[in-house]
Amino acid sequence: MSDNPLTCRAIVAELDKYIVGQHAAKRAVALALRSRWRRARVPEPLRHEITPKNILMIGPTGVGKTEIARRLARLVQAPFVKIEATKFTEVGYVGKDVDTIIRDLVEVAVKEERERAIAAVREKAQAAAIERILDILLPPPRKEPEPTGLAALFANAADETAVPPPREESATRAKFREKLLQGALDDKEIEVEVREAALAAHVMGPPGMEEITEQLQGLFQAIGGKKKRRKMTIAQAKAVLTEEEAAKLLDEEEIKRRAIANAEQNGIVFLDEIDKVAGSDGGRGPDVSRQGVQRDLLPLVEGTSVTTKYGTVRTDHILFIASGAFHLSKPSDLIPELQGRFPIRVELDPLTVDDFVHILTRTEANLITQYQALLATEGVTLTFTDAAVRRLAEIAWQVNERVENIGARRLYTVMEKLLEEIAFLAGTPECPNAVTIDAPDVDQRLSDLAQSEDLARYVL
Repeated sequence: MSDNPLTCRAIVAELDKYIVGQHAAKRAVALALRSRWRRARVPEPLRHEITPKNILMIGPTGVGKTEIARRLARLVQAPFVKIEATKFTEVGYVGKDVDTIIRDLVEVAVKEERERAIAAVREKAQAAAIERILDILLPPPRKEPEPTGLAALFANAADETAVPPPREESATRAKFREKLLQGALDDKEIEVEVREAALAAHVMGPPGMEEITEQLQGLFQAIGGKKKRRKMTIAQAKAVLTEEEAAKLLDEEEIKRRAIANAEQNGIVFLDEIDKVAGSDGGRGPDVSRQGVQRDLLPLVEGTSVTTKYGTVRTDHILFIASGAFHLSKPSDLIPELQGRFPIRVELDPLTVDDFVHILTRTEANLITQYQALLATEGVTLTFTDAAVRRLAEIAWQVNERVENIGARRLYTVMEKLLEEIAFLAGTPECPNAVTIDAPDVDQRLSDLAQSEDLARYVL
């Protein structure tokens, strides 16, 4: 993150490739991200005092709240977790403890850091894997027995002055190495001694005992890892042995240290459905899943230490982005302390017909492009006219207005219904090689969806 050259305008431009509209939300997250870059250049001790300005996104479902946060994390390769607030209960009750949010974030950070470390040593690991395969194909000559007694004494004295001759590689081994690198022997089957995967075990423990639970889980995972001889093709052996050799070259302690630092300084936590824990249950018993969760979330957002199996993690500089539709509640229903920890509030607008057209045509990897690529695998060329795209967007918007508004997710419903027959017949003689969808086709195939008053059966 400290080397991130992206300005606020560049961040918004990148987000525009995937999310339509919502400029206020994009500006807010761009400022939060750029502030991290600026903070990394502020000298200590002032740097430690600068905390992130957490964001509360308010808007209906399907308008891009989660996608903005996810794309933001990918943009800077920051550890990111998406959490539903409704999964948690107050400490001491049956349900997830909020500290698992940070543990999940650290797991993501460790996984990403290990992948980067493996990529850095992959070339060396591949070379070592090739040598192991060559040793299987061309076993080295047996060593002469070492001398003992007086013979060993005289031999050692001679070795001190003698220069060991360089090891010369045989022409056969060099030829086999060249063939292995070219993939000419990939189909040949060999017997390889590989390490078995660690035992997968998930230990369930009582609330408040997460540290002991993780230690027990690590103990079970340590069981295994024994070596076993397996038959496989050379292509498979290359992949398996490369992973083994890469693991030998990794410094696990350094990976853990970097991962914790990355999670603490660059981690992003997306708290979805925060509106579902707002308010109270009207005094009907202990409020363990609403205000209880808010009280437990407060230390995480304010800054505290969480114990994980990789070490202690401070949450002071983790960016929290909360979101909710707030149909049945309002942000002021959150406890005042938690409201104060989300000083930046942005409202996301419902999507219009023009937004739907933009989503279908201008965003990266849009739905039309996806369906064209899928049907192209069956030899079908799919084309949409501009009028068809416009009519498709209008029907999606109309359905959202008549029933529950699920935003851009409605496009999945109408696109699947529109192309259902073509997708079913693709790959058969009945399906033409080229299909063009125009506005009358859209009206014909989506007439029930657009006109029926009882639309519940079409809602995904």
